[in-house]
Amino acid sequence: MYFFASGYKILNSDDVIGIFDTDTSTVSAVTRSTLRKAESEKRMESITKEIPKSFIITDEVEGGKIYMSQISPKILKKRATKGIV
Repeated sequence: MYFFASGYKILNSDDVIGIFDTDTSTVSAVTRSTLRKAESEKRMESITKEIPKSFIITDEVEGGKIYMSQISPKILKKRATKGIV
């Protein structure tokens, strides 16, 4: 099933490992380190021009990819489970 993640990006829900809230998840040093590493390895993509509210971790490419989205995790989860494009 596919869902609209933000901006121009439609993701396959089978590729999604997790959807996380940037406000609560980035408190952890491990999460911040993981996001920095993904950014330096060019595995992070911002799919919004707004301040991101969530990030989506996928396994669609080797090593995984992280998408930053302005859509809340709650709405993204609903879209992913219902296939809202």
